[in-house]
Amino acid sequence: MWAFVLFIAVTIVTYVIFYAIPANPARLACGQRATAECIKRAAHYLGTDRPLYVQYGKFFGRLMPVAGLGPNNFSPHFKTPNLGRSFTNRLTVNSVVLNAAPVTASLVFGGAVFWMLIALPVGILSALRPRSLLDRIAMVFVLVGISAHPVWIGLLLAYFLGFKAGVFPITGYCDFINPSGNCGGPVQWAYHLVLPWATFAFLFAALYVRMIRANVMEALGEDYVRTARAKGAPEWLVMRSHVLRNALLPVVTMLGMDIGIALGGAIFTESVFGLPGLGKTAIQAIENFDLPTTQGVVVFATLCIILLTLVVDLLYAWIDPRIRLT
Repeated sequence: MWAFVLFIAVTIVTYVIFYAIPANPARLACGQRATAECIKRAAHYLGTDRPLYVQYGKFFGRLMPVAGLGPNNFSPHFKTPNLGRSFTNRLTVNSVVLNAAPVTASLVFGGAVFWMLIALPVGILSALRPRSLLDRIAMVFVLVGISAHPVWIGLLLAYFLGFKAGVFPITGYCDFINPSGNCGGPVQWAYHLVLPWATFAFLFAALYVRMIRANVMEALGEDYVRTARAKGAPEWLVMRSHVLRNALLPVVTMLGMDIGIALGGAIFTESVFGLPGLGKTAIQAIENFDLPTTQGVVVFATLCIILLTLVVDLLYAWIDPRIRLT
Protein backbone atom coordinates (compact mmCIF):
# COMPACT_ATOMS: atom_id res chain seq x y z
CA MET A 1 0.00 0.00 0.00
CA TRP A 2 2.82 2.38 0.82
CA ALA A 3 4.43 1.55 -2.53
CA PHE A 4 1.19 2.52 -4.28
CA VAL A 5 1.03 5.81 -2.33
CA LEU A 6 4.67 6.49 -3.21
CA PHE A 7 3.95 5.83 -6.88
CA ILE A 8 1.08 8.35 -6.91
CA ALA A 9 3.16 10.95 -5.04
CA VAL A 10 6.05 10.69 -7.51
CA THR A 11 3.78 11.13 -10.55
CA ILE A 12 2.04 14.14 -8.97
CA VAL A 13 5.34 15.82 -8.07
CA THR A 14 6.62 15.30 -11.62
CA TYR A 15 3.50 16.95 -13.02
CA VAL A 16 3.77 19.89 -10.65
CA ILE A 17 7.47 20.45 -11.41
CA PHE A 18 6.82 20.29 -15.14
CA TYR A 19 4.07 22.91 -15.00
CA ALA A 20 6.20 25.17 -12.80
CA ILE A 21 8.64 25.53 -15.73
CA PRO A 22 7.79 28.64 -17.79
CA ALA A 23 7.48 26.88 -21.17
CA ASN A 24 4.61 26.08 -23.53
CA PRO A 25 4.91 22.73 -25.36
CA ALA A 26 2.29 23.88 -27.88
CA ARG A 27 4.38 26.92 -28.84
CA LEU A 28 7.47 24.71 -29.18
CA ALA A 29 5.52 22.32 -31.40
CA CYS A 30 4.51 25.16 -33.76
CA GLY A 31 8.08 26.42 -34.19
CA GLN A 32 9.60 29.88 -34.10
CA ARG A 33 6.94 31.50 -36.32
CA ALA A 34 4.03 30.22 -34.28
CA THR A 35 0.67 31.91 -34.69
CA ALA A 36 -2.02 32.11 -32.03
CA GLU A 37 -4.25 29.79 -34.05
CA CYS A 38 -1.48 27.21 -34.45
CA ILE A 39 -0.68 27.31 -30.74
CA LYS A 40 -4.38 26.86 -29.89
CA ARG A 41 -4.73 23.85 -32.21
CA ALA A 42 -1.49 22.30 -30.94
CA ALA A 43 -2.53 22.77 -27.30
CA HIS A 44 -5.86 21.06 -27.99
CA TYR A 45 -4.13 18.24 -29.87
CA LEU A 46 -1.55 17.73 -27.10
CA GLY A 47 -4.17 18.11 -24.37
CA THR A 48 -2.35 20.94 -22.59
CA ASP A 49 -5.36 23.28 -22.80
CA ARG A 50 -7.20 21.29 -20.15
CA PRO A 51 -6.87 21.83 -16.38
CA LEU A 52 -3.95 20.16 -14.65
CA TYR A 53 -6.10 17.77 -12.62
CA VAL A 54 -7.92 16.62 -15.78
CA GLN A 55 -4.64 15.91 -17.56
CA TYR A 56 -3.27 14.04 -14.57
CA GLY A 57 -6.51 12.07 -14.17
CA LYS A 58 -6.36 10.92 -17.80
CA PHE A 59 -2.69 10.02 -17.45
CA PHE A 60 -3.29 8.00 -14.29
CA GLY A 61 -6.31 6.29 -15.86
CA ARG A 62 -4.17 5.15 -18.79
CA LEU A 63 -1.70 3.58 -16.37
CA MET A 64 -4.26 1.31 -14.71
CA PRO A 65 -4.41 -2.19 -16.30
CA VAL A 66 -8.23 -2.42 -16.34
CA ALA A 67 -9.59 -5.95 -16.66
CA GLY A 68 -12.26 -6.79 -19.21
CA LEU A 69 -13.36 -9.41 -21.74
CA GLY A 70 -11.43 -10.25 -24.86
CA PRO A 71 -12.77 -10.22 -28.43
CA ASN A 72 -14.69 -13.47 -27.92
CA ASN A 73 -16.34 -12.10 -24.73
CA PHE A 74 -15.13 -15.12 -22.79
CA SER A 75 -11.37 -14.90 -22.21
CA PRO A 76 -10.15 -12.25 -19.72
CA HIS A 77 -8.29 -9.32 -21.19
CA PHE A 78 -6.16 -6.67 -19.47
CA LYS A 79 -5.58 -3.26 -21.00
CA THR A 80 -1.88 -2.54 -21.33
CA PRO A 81 -0.79 0.55 -19.35
CA ASN A 82 -0.39 3.44 -21.76
CA LEU A 83 2.13 6.23 -21.08
CA GLY A 84 0.82 8.39 -23.91
CA ARG A 85 2.65 9.88 -26.88
CA SER A 86 5.68 12.10 -27.03
CA PHE A 87 5.08 15.82 -27.57
CA THR A 88 8.07 16.08 -29.92
CA ASN A 89 7.97 13.05 -32.26
CA ARG A 90 4.50 11.61 -31.45
CA LEU A 91 5.97 8.16 -30.84
CA THR A 92 4.37 6.12 -28.08
CA VAL A 93 6.21 6.58 -24.78
CA ASN A 94 5.87 2.84 -24.18
CA SER A 95 8.09 2.13 -27.18
CA VAL A 96 10.56 4.90 -26.27
CA VAL A 97 10.98 3.58 -22.71
CA LEU A 98 11.15 -0.06 -23.79
CA ASN A 99 13.87 0.74 -26.33
CA ALA A 100 15.99 2.63 -23.80
CA ALA A 101 15.38 0.42 -20.74
CA PRO A 102 17.56 -2.55 -21.85
CA VAL A 103 20.56 -0.22 -22.24
CA THR A 104 20.19 1.20 -18.72
CA ALA A 105 19.44 -2.25 -17.29
CA SER A 106 22.59 -3.64 -18.92
CA LEU A 107 24.60 -0.77 -17.48
CA VAL A 108 23.20 -0.88 -13.93
CA PHE A 109 22.94 -4.64 -13.34
CA GLY A 110 26.19 -5.38 -15.13
CA GLY A 111 27.85 -2.67 -13.07
CA ALA A 112 26.38 -4.17 -9.88
CA VAL A 113 27.90 -7.56 -10.72
CA PHE A 114 31.18 -5.84 -11.56
CA TRP A 115 31.43 -3.91 -8.27
CA MET A 116 30.35 -6.89 -6.15
CA LEU A 117 33.04 -9.09 -7.76
CA ILE A 118 35.57 -6.50 -6.60
CA ALA A 119 34.08 -5.58 -3.22
CA LEU A 120 33.42 -9.07 -1.84
CA PRO A 121 36.96 -10.54 -1.99
CA VAL A 122 38.69 -7.25 -1.13
CA GLY A 123 36.35 -6.52 1.79
CA ILE A 124 36.61 -10.05 3.21
CA LEU A 125 40.41 -10.21 2.89
CA SER A 126 40.76 -6.77 4.46
CA ALA A 127 38.67 -7.93 7.42
CA LEU A 128 40.70 -11.12 7.84
CA ARG A 129 43.99 -9.19 7.71
CA PRO A 130 43.36 -5.77 9.26
CA ARG A 131 46.11 -3.15 8.92
CA SER A 132 47.90 -5.22 6.32
CA LEU A 133 49.18 -3.77 3.03
CA LEU A 134 46.02 -4.96 1.24
CA ASP A 135 43.85 -3.33 3.91
CA ARG A 136 45.67 0.00 3.62
CA ILE A 137 45.47 -0.02 -0.19
CA ALA A 138 41.76 -0.84 0.05
CA MET A 139 41.14 2.10 2.38
CA VAL A 140 42.90 4.46 -0.05
CA PHE A 141 40.70 3.06 -2.83
CA VAL A 142 37.65 3.69 -0.65
CA LEU A 143 38.65 7.30 -0.02
CA VAL A 144 39.21 8.03 -3.71
CA GLY A 145 36.05 6.22 -4.76
CA ILE A 146 33.85 8.10 -2.30
CA SER A 147 35.34 11.48 -3.26
CA ALA A 148 35.32 11.14 -7.06
CA HIS A 149 32.48 12.12 -9.42
CA PRO A 150 31.25 9.60 -12.04
CA VAL A 151 31.77 12.05 -14.91
CA TRP A 152 35.41 12.59 -13.89
CA ILE A 153 36.03 8.86 -13.50
CA GLY A 154 34.34 8.09 -16.80
CA LEU A 155 36.35 10.71 -18.67
CA LEU A 156 39.62 9.42 -17.18
CA LEU A 157 38.83 5.83 -18.16
CA ALA A 158 37.68 6.87 -21.63
CA TYR A 159 40.86 8.94 -22.18
CA PHE A 160 43.48 6.50 -20.90
CA LEU A 161 41.94 3.09 -21.72
CA GLY A 162 39.85 4.12 -24.72
CA PHE A 163 41.63 7.00 -26.49
CA LYS A 164 45.29 6.51 -25.51
CA ALA A 165 45.55 2.74 -25.12
CA GLY A 166 42.75 1.87 -27.55
CA VAL A 167 41.86 -1.18 -25.49
CA PHE A 168 38.12 -0.51 -25.19
CA PRO A 169 35.62 1.51 -27.25
CA ILE A 170 34.76 4.95 -25.91
CA THR A 171 31.18 5.24 -27.16
CA GLY A 172 28.43 3.11 -28.62
CA TYR A 173 26.19 0.26 -27.55
CA CYS A 174 25.80 -3.21 -29.05
CA ASP A 175 22.59 -5.14 -28.62
CA PHE A 176 22.86 -8.37 -26.67
CA ILE A 177 20.56 -10.37 -28.97
CA ASN A 178 19.93 -8.56 -32.27
CA PRO A 179 23.20 -7.70 -34.03
CA SER A 180 23.39 -4.57 -36.18
CA GLY A 181 26.19 -4.88 -38.75
CA ASN A 182 29.38 -5.89 -36.95
CA CYS A 183 28.04 -4.81 -33.57
CA GLY A 184 25.97 -7.32 -31.66
CA GLY A 185 26.00 -10.45 -29.59
CA PRO A 186 27.08 -11.12 -25.99
CA VAL A 187 30.80 -10.58 -26.64
CA GLN A 188 30.46 -7.20 -28.35
CA TRP A 189 27.77 -6.19 -25.85
CA ALA A 190 30.10 -6.80 -22.89
CA TYR A 191 33.12 -5.34 -24.72
CA HIS A 192 31.36 -1.99 -25.26
CA LEU A 193 30.18 -1.85 -21.64
CA VAL A 194 33.48 -2.57 -19.86
CA LEU A 195 34.35 1.09 -19.31
CA PRO A 196 30.84 2.10 -18.14
CA TRP A 197 30.82 -0.90 -15.78
CA ALA A 198 34.25 0.06 -14.48
CA THR A 199 32.97 3.60 -13.80
CA PHE A 200 30.15 2.19 -11.68
CA ALA A 201 32.48 -0.29 -10.01
CA PHE A 202 34.95 2.42 -9.01
CA LEU A 203 32.20 4.42 -7.32
CA PHE A 204 30.16 1.73 -5.59
CA ALA A 205 32.85 -0.87 -4.89
CA ALA A 206 34.58 1.62 -2.61
CA LEU A 207 31.48 1.88 -0.42
CA TYR A 208 30.93 -1.87 -0.39
CA VAL A 209 34.54 -2.69 0.49
CA ARG A 210 34.27 -0.55 3.61
CA MET A 211 30.85 -1.95 4.55
CA ILE A 212 31.77 -5.61 3.98
CA ARG A 213 35.01 -5.16 5.92
CA ALA A 214 33.20 -3.65 8.91
CA ASN A 215 30.42 -6.29 8.89
CA VAL A 216 32.82 -9.24 8.60
CA MET A 217 35.04 -7.92 11.41
CA GLU A 218 31.98 -7.48 13.62
CA ALA A 219 30.68 -10.98 12.83
CA LEU A 220 34.09 -12.55 13.55
CA GLY A 221 33.85 -11.30 17.14
CA GLU A 222 30.39 -12.75 17.82
CA ASP A 223 29.83 -15.57 20.32
CA TYR A 224 28.32 -17.96 17.77
CA VAL A 225 31.52 -17.78 15.69
CA ARG A 226 33.70 -18.59 18.70
CA THR A 227 31.33 -21.43 19.59
CA ALA A 228 31.52 -22.90 16.08
CA ARG A 229 35.30 -22.78 16.16
CA ALA A 230 35.37 -24.35 19.65
CA LYS A 231 33.28 -27.25 18.34
CA GLY A 232 35.94 -27.92 15.69
CA ALA A 233 34.08 -26.62 12.63
CA PRO A 234 36.35 -26.03 9.62
CA GLU A 235 37.25 -22.40 8.98
CA TRP A 236 35.61 -22.36 5.55
CA LEU A 237 32.34 -23.60 7.08
CA VAL A 238 32.53 -20.96 9.81
CA MET A 239 33.04 -18.25 7.20
CA ARG A 240 30.27 -19.48 4.90
CA SER A 241 27.54 -20.45 7.36
CA HIS A 242 28.17 -18.11 10.29
CA VAL A 243 30.18 -15.07 9.26
CA LEU A 244 29.18 -14.27 5.68
CA ARG A 245 25.52 -15.16 6.04
CA ASN A 246 25.11 -12.65 8.84
CA ALA A 247 27.56 -10.06 7.52
CA LEU A 248 25.93 -9.89 4.07
CA LEU A 249 22.42 -9.08 5.30
CA PRO A 250 23.05 -5.29 5.44
CA VAL A 251 24.86 -5.58 2.10
CA VAL A 252 21.70 -6.97 0.47
CA THR A 253 19.73 -4.03 1.84
CA MET A 254 22.28 -1.56 0.53
CA LEU A 255 22.53 -3.33 -2.84
CA GLY A 256 18.79 -3.08 -3.45
CA MET A 257 18.82 0.64 -2.62
CA ASP A 258 21.97 1.40 -4.59
CA ILE A 259 20.69 -0.27 -7.75
CA GLY A 260 17.73 2.08 -7.56
CA ILE A 261 20.08 5.03 -6.99
CA ALA A 262 22.22 3.85 -9.90
CA LEU A 263 19.21 4.25 -12.20
CA GLY A 264 19.45 7.98 -11.54
CA GLY A 265 23.23 8.03 -11.55
CA ALA A 266 23.23 6.30 -14.94
CA ILE A 267 22.49 9.70 -16.49
CA PHE A 268 26.11 10.77 -15.96
CA THR A 269 27.64 7.53 -17.19
CA GLU A 270 25.38 7.37 -20.24
CA SER A 271 26.26 10.97 -21.10
CA VAL A 272 30.01 10.29 -20.94
CA PHE A 273 29.92 7.13 -23.03
CA GLY A 274 27.05 8.07 -25.38
CA LEU A 275 24.74 5.24 -24.36
CA PRO A 276 21.11 5.53 -25.59
CA GLY A 277 19.56 4.65 -22.24
CA LEU A 278 16.89 6.11 -20.00
CA GLY A 279 19.22 8.85 -18.74
CA LYS A 280 19.83 10.24 -22.22
CA THR A 281 16.13 9.88 -23.03
CA ALA A 282 15.15 11.80 -19.90
CA ILE A 283 17.62 14.63 -20.61
CA GLN A 284 16.35 15.05 -24.18
CA ALA A 285 12.74 14.99 -22.98
CA ILE A 286 13.38 17.64 -20.32
CA GLU A 287 15.21 19.87 -22.80
CA ASN A 288 12.23 19.63 -25.20
CA PHE A 289 9.65 20.03 -22.40
CA ASP A 290 8.23 16.65 -23.36
CA LEU A 291 6.04 15.78 -20.37
CA PRO A 292 4.80 12.31 -21.50
CA THR A 293 8.33 11.02 -22.11
CA THR A 294 9.66 12.58 -18.90
CA GLN A 295 6.76 11.12 -16.96
CA GLY A 296 7.24 7.72 -18.60
CA VAL A 297 10.90 7.54 -17.55
CA VAL A 298 10.00 8.62 -14.00
CA VAL A 299 7.19 6.06 -13.75
CA PHE A 300 9.40 3.26 -15.04
CA ALA A 301 12.25 4.14 -12.67
CA THR A 302 9.82 4.38 -9.73
CA LEU A 303 8.38 0.95 -10.47
CA CYS A 304 11.90 -0.51 -10.72
CA ILE A 305 12.88 0.91 -7.32
CA ILE A 306 9.65 -0.37 -5.70
CA LEU A 307 10.16 -3.85 -7.16
CA LEU A 308 13.81 -3.92 -6.07
CA THR A 309 12.75 -3.01 -2.53
CA LEU A 310 10.26 -5.89 -2.58
CA VAL A 311 12.94 -8.32 -3.81
CA VAL A 312 15.24 -7.22 -0.98
CA ASP A 313 12.51 -7.85 1.60
CA LEU A 314 11.94 -11.34 0.20
CA LEU A 315 15.66 -12.12 0.22
CA TYR A 316 15.83 -11.35 3.94
CA ALA A 317 14.02 -14.55 4.85
CA TRP A 318 16.36 -16.64 2.71
CA ILE A 319 19.59 -15.09 3.99
CA ASP A 320 18.66 -14.85 7.68
CA PRO A 321 16.49 -17.73 9.01
CA ARG A 322 15.56 -15.58 12.01
CA ILE A 323 13.42 -13.40 9.74
CA ARG A 324 10.00 -14.80 8.88
CA LEU A 325 7.45 -13.25 6.56
CA THR A 326 3.93 -13.12 7.97
